[in-house]
Amino acid sequence: MDRRDALKAAAALPVVLPAQTTEWKPQLFDAHQNQTVIALTELIIPQTDTPGAKAANVNRYLDLLLNDGPERQRVDFLEGLGWLDNYARSQHGATFVKLTPAQQASILTDLDAGKPGLEPGTRFFRQAKGWTSRIYYNTAIGYAELNKGGRVPSTFACLTK
Repeated sequence: MDRRDALKAAAALPVVLPAQTTEWKPQLFDAHQNQTVIALTELIIPQTDTPGAKAANVNRYLDLLLNDGPERQRVDFLEGLGWLDNYARSQHGATFVKLTPAQQASILTDLDAGKPGLEPGTRFFRQAKGWTSRIYYNTAIGYAELNKGGRVPSTFACLTK
């Protein structure tokens, strides 16, 4: 059989697609950690007139990347989530995900400012911001936002006249 016949035969085969499932379970995060990541990433890239990190499923990609990535990154991130919950409890009596949006934003503002005594949280928050933005802008939603108004040229090649 030559290549042309092989392609014709392959094209005639029925295509079987895997069933789409709406059920997703984290590989690394437990349920509480996953909810914390959703809240955290949505505060970093919130829904406005465009979809935010939650709509882009940043938590799912982050779960996958950390699960399959280097152990040190995984450990650092999970320890950071623990630090965030412990700090939220010490300041407001509840875990981060249980706080009001204003309380959550206040904590993140302090971490972003690098307030003295919060260095572990500041390191974690900077890491989380980096992961969130890299993941978000590599999703279809993020790319559409990045390209809003045709900001990304159709080609990066040099055009000659």
